[in-house]
Amino acid sequence: MPDPSAVFGREASSRPSRASLRTAVVWDVLKDALDRRVEATGKDSLDVLDTGGGSGNFAVPVARLGHRVTVVDPSPNALFALERRAAEAGVADLVTGVQGDIRGLFDVVGREEYDTVLCHGVLEYVDDPAEGVRNAAAALRPAGSLSLLAAGVGGAVLARALAGHFTEARHALDDPAGRWGAGDPVPRRFTAEQLTELADGAGLQVGSVHGVRVFADLVPGVLVDTEPGAAEALLKLEAAAAELSSFHAIATQLHVLGEKRA
Repeated sequence: MPDPSAVFGREASSRPSRASLRTAVVWDVLKDALDRRVEATGKDSLDVLDTGGGSGNFAVPVARLGHRVTVVDPSPNALFALERRAAEAGVADLVTGVQGDIRGLFDVVGREEYDTVLCHGVLEYVDDPAEGVRNAAAALRPAGSLSLLAAGVGGAVLARALAGHFTEARHALDDPAGRWGAGDPVPRRFTAEQLTELADGAGLQVGSVHGVRVFADLVPGVLVDTEPGAAEALLKLEAAAAELSSFHAIATQLHVLGEKRA
């Protein structure tokens, strides 16, 4: 299989992009899960569902590994961009875009038809996150894996405080939805405990929890872009901190990987 760095559009020897700094942790966990599923099933190509997958930030790289990916997204513009990106990457035959959302997921896809389901950046915007996770889990075949990625409360609190917005930081800390005020564009944020409870309630065995973008959103861009070796060092720091529960509380995003109980 291709090197994951090359799959994301850069050579392993090149300096990590800002985008790769934000996605590397999730990609590494996801690729390992896909590899394990390939080994467990004995299949060369998996069926993957990406709910809310938009223009294919993860779907296209997954397809470049040889897997069949169905993207469900409510935006026609995002699906059009997905089609173009898949064609440019040479995987148009492996990527299918379908208009829909996770609430009405089974209006457009079948139950228990997928080896892996991605639910990234979706739970923040649905009315009932528990229903969303249950639907994502119901699309999985037995022993399939679910990749959950959602905004973390602690990261928002820290970001507002470091920007000098202390009242908003306190509001996010106390607010049940983790919002910093009426102008907050994110409707809901989560703690690691909340995400694992949602996964458990949907019949999933949680395998790992990672903090994502622990430092990447806080470090000045000019430092990463101009200081020799800074991007590579930051990438390694993110990877090391991601697995430590003590850093989950300040991560911008939280990633949970669960396996459907047989």
